[in-house]
Amino acid sequence: MVKTPDELALMRISGKLLASVFKMLDQIDMIGMSTMQINDLVERFITDELQARPASKGQYGFKYVLNCSINHVVCHGVPSENEIIKDGDIINLDITLEKNGFIADSSKTYVIGNASSAARRLVRIAQAAMWKGIEAVRPGATLGDVGFAISNHAKKNGCSVVRDYCGHGIGRQMHEEPQVLNFGRRGTGLKLREGMVFTVEPMVNLGTRLVSTLDDGWTVVTNDRKLSAQFEHTIAVTKTGAEVLTLRADERERMQ
Repeated sequence: MVKTPDELALMRISGKLLASVFKMLDQIDMIGMSTMQINDLVERFITDELQARPASKGQYGFKYVLNCSINHVVCHGVPSENEIIKDGDIINLDITLEKNGFIADSSKTYVIGNASSAARRLVRIAQAAMWKGIEAVRPGATLGDVGFAISNHAKKNGCSVVRDYCGHGIGRQMHEEPQVLNFGRRGTGLKLREGMVFTVEPMVNLGTRLVSTLDDGWTVVTNDRKLSAQFEHTIAVTKTGAEVLTLRADERERMQ
């Protein structure tokens, strides 16, 4: 759960490499591409350009390097040659990467072309909810503080937070202790200590928080088929707050 300074140094490498994957994706016009094309592009970039391992491939029997969740898909969307990204979609790309034995995990919801104002607003709320959670991280705070900050922001903005899935500890394994819930009560739950590393990854819905898994055993959708958006970073607890190990270049001003 708590990483040594040497382990944190290796996790920073994995996180920086993963951030570069999203920088690459930021340059892509995804309209008309299949989600399988995105998957294959990311796999080649991680393996060939970064000399790293896509950690999701083979994990729990999953065959692909990323999850791609479009519109009302909450999480765990499976790449497909038949699923074409369209103008107006929102799509979450959830990617993991392993280098030197340590894993980083991050996701971003992309707004594709001329998405509706409601879709754009939801994406902004989900991203802000993640940052509210990260801002609550510091030694002596609790996981309940983090979950409260996330859910409170979503609720204030008329959205709901999915409770069925959560953040998690991460390191040599993709999923380690603790579970990092996206809801909670202040002052409750595990007390945070310097050196802990985990993900903060709220899934925010435009409608009800209730979700279901499709027959493929992976794809999770909103029950009311309203939009869902997610953002995720891998973070480490520092002496004074949080270090975002997967921080992307366009986000650096937030942490200064």
